[in-house]
Amino acid sequence: MSVDDPLLISLQTLLRSERTAALGTLSNQGLPVVSRVPFAICPEQASIIIHISEMAAHTRYLLQRPDASLMIGQSEHGQDAVHDLPRVTFQMLARKLEREQPDWEQAKQAYTARFPDMEFLSRFTDFHFFALDLVRVRHIAGFAAARTLKPEWIRALLAEPVAN
Repeated sequence: MSVDDPLLISLQTLLRSERTAALGTLSNQGLPVVSRVPFAICPEQASIIIHISEMAAHTRYLLQRPDASLMIGQSEHGQDAVHDLPRVTFQMLARKLEREQPDWEQAKQAYTARFPDMEFLSRFTDFHFFALDLVRVRHIAGFAAARTLKPEWIRALLAEPVAN
Protein backbone atom coordinates (compact mmCIF):
# COMPACT_ATOMS: atom_id res chain seq x y z
CA MET A 1 0.00 0.00 0.00
CA SER A 2 1.36 3.40 -0.97
CA VAL A 3 2.06 6.04 1.66
CA ASP A 4 0.22 8.43 -0.67
CA ASP A 5 -2.96 6.34 -0.63
CA PRO A 6 -5.75 8.85 0.16
CA LEU A 7 -7.63 6.32 2.28
CA LEU A 8 -4.52 5.58 4.33
CA ILE A 9 -3.97 9.31 4.79
CA SER A 10 -7.60 9.55 5.91
CA LEU A 11 -7.00 6.79 8.47
CA GLN A 12 -3.87 8.49 9.77
CA THR A 13 -5.81 11.75 10.16
CA LEU A 14 -8.55 9.91 12.06
CA LEU A 15 -6.05 8.30 14.45
CA ARG A 16 -4.30 11.62 15.09
CA SER A 17 -7.43 13.76 15.50
CA GLU A 18 -9.66 11.60 17.70
CA ARG A 19 -8.65 11.11 21.33
CA THR A 20 -11.14 8.54 22.59
CA ALA A 21 -12.24 5.13 21.40
CA ALA A 22 -14.78 2.43 22.23
CA LEU A 23 -13.03 -0.52 23.87
CA GLY A 24 -14.68 -3.93 23.62
CA THR A 25 -13.76 -6.61 26.14
CA LEU A 26 -15.29 -9.89 27.31
CA SER A 27 -16.78 -10.25 30.79
CA ASN A 28 -16.13 -13.21 33.08
CA GLN A 29 -19.30 -14.74 31.61
CA GLY A 30 -18.05 -14.21 28.05
CA LEU A 31 -20.46 -11.33 27.39
CA PRO A 32 -19.27 -8.31 25.37
CA VAL A 33 -18.69 -5.10 27.32
CA VAL A 34 -17.99 -1.75 25.65
CA SER A 35 -16.30 1.19 27.40
CA ARG A 36 -15.01 4.57 26.28
CA VAL A 37 -11.26 5.10 26.76
CA PRO A 38 -8.73 7.78 25.87
CA PHE A 39 -5.86 6.48 23.72
CA ALA A 40 -2.46 7.53 22.48
CA ILE A 41 -0.15 6.25 19.77
CA CYS A 42 3.31 5.00 20.76
CA PRO A 43 5.56 5.08 17.68
CA GLU A 44 8.38 3.17 19.39
CA GLN A 45 6.05 0.20 19.93
CA ALA A 46 3.92 0.78 16.81
CA SER A 47 0.88 0.32 19.01
CA ILE A 48 -2.07 2.07 20.56
CA ILE A 49 -1.77 2.77 24.28
CA ILE A 50 -4.52 3.00 26.87
CA HIS A 51 -4.13 3.87 30.56
CA ILE A 52 -6.86 2.34 32.71
CA SER A 53 -7.64 1.65 36.36
CA GLU A 54 -8.09 -1.71 38.06
CA MET A 55 -11.32 -0.32 39.49
CA ALA A 56 -12.80 -0.44 35.98
CA ALA A 57 -14.36 -3.72 34.87
CA HIS A 58 -12.72 -3.51 31.44
CA THR A 59 -9.26 -3.53 33.07
CA ARG A 60 -10.03 -6.66 35.05
CA TYR A 61 -11.43 -8.30 31.90
CA LEU A 62 -8.30 -7.45 29.89
CA LEU A 63 -6.09 -8.87 32.61
CA GLN A 64 -8.03 -12.16 32.35
CA ARG A 65 -8.65 -12.20 28.58
CA PRO A 66 -6.34 -10.04 26.48
CA ASP A 67 -8.53 -10.26 23.35
CA ALA A 68 -10.06 -6.86 22.70
CA SER A 69 -11.57 -4.65 20.06
CA LEU A 70 -11.12 -0.92 19.70
CA MET A 71 -13.25 1.34 17.51
CA ILE A 72 -12.20 4.87 16.68
CA GLY A 73 -14.69 7.01 14.80
CA GLN A 74 -14.80 10.59 13.67
CA SER A 75 -16.96 12.66 15.98
CA GLU A 76 -20.25 13.98 14.65
CA HIS A 77 -20.42 17.67 13.85
CA GLY A 78 -23.81 19.23 13.34
CA GLN A 79 -25.57 17.78 10.34
CA ASP A 80 -22.87 15.31 9.21
CA ALA A 81 -24.24 12.29 7.38
CA VAL A 82 -23.44 9.63 9.98
CA HIS A 83 -22.94 6.91 7.35
CA ASP A 84 -20.13 8.98 5.82
CA LEU A 85 -18.13 9.33 9.03
CA PRO A 86 -14.73 7.60 8.89
CA ARG A 87 -14.08 4.87 11.44
CA VAL A 88 -11.73 1.99 12.10
CA THR A 89 -12.13 -1.16 14.16
CA PHE A 90 -9.12 -3.02 15.46
CA GLN A 91 -9.12 -6.53 16.81
CA MET A 92 -6.21 -6.56 19.22
CA LEU A 93 -4.36 -8.34 21.97
CA ALA A 94 -3.91 -6.22 25.08
CA ARG A 95 -0.50 -6.41 26.70
CA LYS A 96 -0.12 -4.98 30.22
CA LEU A 97 3.13 -3.06 30.46
CA GLU A 98 5.21 -3.55 33.58
CA ARG A 99 5.85 -0.43 35.62
CA GLU A 100 9.20 1.34 35.12
CA GLN A 101 10.26 -0.93 32.23
CA PRO A 102 11.40 0.68 28.93
CA ASP A 103 8.11 -0.06 27.12
CA TRP A 104 6.15 1.33 30.12
CA GLU A 105 8.24 4.51 29.98
CA GLN A 106 7.62 4.82 26.22
CA ALA A 107 3.88 4.36 26.77
CA LYS A 108 3.86 6.92 29.57
CA GLN A 109 5.70 9.43 27.40
CA ALA A 110 3.30 8.95 24.46
CA TYR A 111 0.21 9.06 26.68
CA THR A 112 1.22 12.10 28.73
CA ALA A 113 2.27 13.96 25.57
CA ARG A 114 -1.32 13.60 24.41
CA PHE A 115 -2.93 14.04 27.85
CA PRO A 116 -0.53 16.15 29.93
CA ASP A 117 -3.20 16.87 32.55
CA MET A 118 -3.41 13.13 33.32
CA GLU A 119 0.30 12.60 34.03
CA PHE A 120 -0.39 12.31 37.77
CA LEU A 121 -2.38 9.09 37.18
CA SER A 122 0.82 7.29 36.15
CA ARG A 123 1.91 7.45 39.79
CA PHE A 124 -1.18 5.51 40.96
CA THR A 125 -0.40 1.81 41.27
CA ASP A 126 -3.94 0.76 40.31
CA PHE A 127 -3.57 2.42 36.87
CA HIS A 128 -1.92 0.37 34.14
CA PHE A 129 -0.65 1.09 30.66
CA PHE A 130 -1.69 -1.46 28.05
CA ALA A 131 -0.25 -1.72 24.55
CA LEU A 132 -2.90 -2.89 22.11
CA ASP A 133 -1.20 -5.03 19.49
CA LEU A 134 -2.99 -5.33 16.14
CA VAL A 135 -4.49 -8.60 14.94
CA ARG A 136 -7.06 -7.42 12.36
CA VAL A 137 -8.05 -4.00 10.99
CA ARG A 138 -11.32 -2.96 9.33
CA HIS A 139 -11.38 0.61 7.98
CA ILE A 140 -14.47 2.48 6.80
CA ALA A 141 -13.28 5.67 5.11
CA GLY A 142 -16.85 6.78 4.36
CA PHE A 143 -20.03 5.47 2.78
CA ALA A 144 -19.24 2.48 0.51
CA ALA A 145 -15.51 2.79 1.24
CA ALA A 146 -14.80 -0.21 3.48
CA ARG A 147 -11.76 -2.45 3.48
CA THR A 148 -9.75 -4.83 5.58
CA LEU A 149 -6.15 -3.73 6.03
CA LYS A 150 -3.03 -5.70 6.75
CA PRO A 151 -1.89 -5.14 10.35
CA GLU A 152 1.69 -4.52 9.18
CA TRP A 153 0.49 -1.51 7.13
CA ILE A 154 -1.09 0.01 10.22
CA ARG A 155 1.92 -0.81 12.42
CA ALA A 156 4.06 1.12 9.92
CA LEU A 157 1.60 4.01 10.13
CA LEU A 158 1.66 3.91 13.96
CA ALA A 159 5.47 3.86 13.96
CA GLU A 160 5.61 7.30 12.34
CA PRO A 161 6.42 10.10 14.80
CA VAL A 162 3.32 11.68 16.31
CA ALA A 163 2.58 15.30 17.11
CA ASN A 164 0.03 14.61 19.86
